[in-house]
Amino acid sequence: MPTVTVDKETLLSSLEKSYTSEEFDELCFRFGIELEEDTSEKDPSERGENERPQLKIDIPANRYDLLCQEGISRALRVFEGLQDAPNYRLTQPAKKEQITVTPETAQIRPAIVGAILRNITFNQDRYNSFIDLQDKLHNNICRKRTLAAIGTHDLDTVQGPFTYEALPHKDIKFIPLNQTKEMDGDQLMEHYTNDKNLGKFLHIIRDSPVYPVVLDGQRRVCSLPPIINSEHSKIRLDTKNVLIEVTATDEHKANIVLNTMVSMFSEYCAEPFAVEPMEIVYPDGTVKETPRLAPWRATAPKDYINACTGLDLSGDDICKLLKRMTLDASVNPTNDNEIQVNVPPTRWDILHAADIMEDVAIGYGYDNLPRKMPGVNTVGAALPINKLSDHARRELALAGFTEVAPLILCSHDENFKYLNRKDDNTTAIKLANPKTIEYQVVRTSLLPGVLKTINSNRKLPLPIKVFEVSDVGFKDESRERRTRNERHVCAAYMSKTSGFEVIHGLLDRIMEMFSTSLISKDSRSLGYWIQESENATYFPGRSADIYLRYLDGTERKVLNIGSFGVLHPTVLENFELTHPTTALEFNLEPFL
Repeated sequence: MPTVTVDKETLLSSLEKSYTSEEFDELCFRFGIELEEDTSEKDPSERGENERPQLKIDIPANRYDLLCQEGISRALRVFEGLQDAPNYRLTQPAKKEQITVTPETAQIRPAIVGAILRNITFNQDRYNSFIDLQDKLHNNICRKRTLAAIGTHDLDTVQGPFTYEALPHKDIKFIPLNQTKEMDGDQLMEHYTNDKNLGKFLHIIRDSPVYPVVLDGQRRVCSLPPIINSEHSKIRLDTKNVLIEVTATDEHKANIVLNTMVSMFSEYCAEPFAVEPMEIVYPDGTVKETPRLAPWRATAPKDYINACTGLDLSGDDICKLLKRMTLDASVNPTNDNEIQVNVPPTRWDILHAADIMEDVAIGYGYDNLPRKMPGVNTVGAALPINKLSDHARRELALAGFTEVAPLILCSHDENFKYLNRKDDNTTAIKLANPKTIEYQVVRTSLLPGVLKTINSNRKLPLPIKVFEVSDVGFKDESRERRTRNERHVCAAYMSKTSGFEVIHGLLDRIMEMFSTSLISKDSRSLGYWIQESENATYFPGRSADIYLRYLDGTERKVLNIGSFGVLHPTVLENFELTHPTTALEFNLEPFL
């Protein structure tokens, strides 16, 4: 959860009430945020004599509108009935500023959106909050600038129309923010390589033959996204007109970021909550106006809301509660069971009827919800797949194997290269923003984790016999979430000899326990058989595939459920194993 630090006196002043720390903590709890620390409770020597008391508040990761003091203050004022939700709107200038996108940007960062805040008034606190919100968004929805990056410029120092281009490194020359020397693209990369703040973003574009760049009408560089802005268009305290541009690989994310920025700080414009739009001209001639501040329509059944909360609220009562959460709601005039909600441009977290129901519960107060026994009786029971998994675990343990529980995430190399397998880019679920190289993909096989466990325990006496019964993950475009889990069984045996007969015997024993008979390939009976195969993970001529003929409804089907064999020497070398190892892995789900 992001933590936002706000000035205590300023925030409480906006709420028109002097809260104690306990009272404000209670308000945060009722609203769905959490007060982490009130620095006014610290000893003055620890806080600093001239430091104003601050409140550190934990914010849900999906509430981008609460990542700054302005958003928190506004939302709490609406929640407490001190004001209505703002009406965000677009102005209509005589001539709209344009950003023209060139085709070359498709190579690296194809999307851009923009907006202008006219006649804005900054002071030091507002300016600091403006910069801090950009940092919070960069670390949150922007995924450390990999998905989107924000550029802010003093509009009075540049001149439209603007262009968004992708140019060779040497053709980009400008003075970066807070620098005095002009640099080209290559010099800039070298200069910031060891910079603790910007150096971590260089990899996003460093290897590209072209860099994205925003230019004004006189070909002056405004920004080199996602790295740094130009010193020429730097925002200052006396800036009156602010141009905000967001470049991105995902246009939807760019719109969320832009809407958040302009909705939070348009409050300080001469005409509060009014934003001047810009036109984005794409290479195919498409013209889009941004930002999109018009509310969008969502609905939720009244019966669903009451059933989930245990309440019996009328449609009008539900609408009043949603108003406390900045949601403009009304009852559908043709269907009194449907609540229609106009979702403002700040509430990107409203995705389903469940989100509307949650806001009703928050508005009503979770502590005020009735406590009662459920209206139905249910009987708990293990899922069939879990029950079958427990039977497999018991049999493997009785065979002398020790159960292990590695992590479900692994590196891309461990999942593919180390097993002599190739990535077809359609199988593995890959993390967009892995924290370390060890957590890049969701495993598609249990084998890497089992072999890593043996590696960590290879000094134990031989033989080492381990197993795991757990889930792997796959992409699946036919599913709603485009992924699926699959329960697998994996066992490995390392000793001075290969132990092929041990693993083969283990397979036969598990199948016997599942009441699955060994049959011939040509038989029409239900059961399993093994067939010699060439699998790059295993030693040539020392591996077999496992086939199962099973009943799917009334239809007999044959499925390759797994394989076993003596691991290839390169696989052993990749996992730093010093003795022959035999492994078995198969899919457990067809046995249900």
